[in-house]
Amino acid sequence: MSEILSQGAEAIITQQGKEVTKKRIEKSYRLKELDEKIRKLRTRNEAKLLERASKVISVPQVLKVNENKKEIIMQAIEGKRLSGNLDKFSSKKQKEICEKIGENIAKLHEANIIHGDLTTSNMILHVDENNLEDIYFIDFGLGFISPKVEDKAVDLHLIREAFEAGFANKGETMFNSVKEGYSKNYKDANRILERFNIVEKRGRYKQGS
Repeated sequence: MSEILSQGAEAIITQQGKEVTKKRIEKSYRLKELDEKIRKLRTRNEAKLLERASKVISVPQVLKVNENKKEIIMQAIEGKRLSGNLDKFSSKKQKEICEKIGENIAKLHEANIIHGDLTTSNMILHVDENNLEDIYFIDFGLGFISPKVEDKAVDLHLIREAFEAGFANKGETMFNSVKEGYSKNYKDANRILERFNIVEKRGRYKQGS
């Protein structure tokens, strides 16, 4: 029997054994033919993005794609969701994990992959049978391919907001470690971080207006 892991506006995610199924939900407000086309295209695009991302970081393996059913069946990742567990670790461990997050984002950006929903809810700390740790990025439903500096800067802005919202007074320190990991692993990091600062100022200006 399958267990519902989450149900959002776009999709319902269920798990059965070692498999997770993501099924895109029908939108009654759209014309049926258009809705079919959009959900089919988004299913195809997400599966392709996962395949591409798997070449540079750890992501769930795509096992089967059914475009007619608008679903992707993928490997279930066992581990701790970082949104509910990151602040339970020591400061040293937090820094290590956050630097690894930054490294993963750098590798995605090096491959021109924009995740589009970078939050700690979409990151799982997995420990294998040899006690080796890795961080899996999940849910590429809002992701896309882009070489643009702006898109990469916005990706970083999203994860900074997630840390600020989810970890209060620790958020800034955690995000600084993410930036450290990012800078060490991406040759174009300075250019992205410069634009990130502009995106941040723009966001603060909008909030204050």
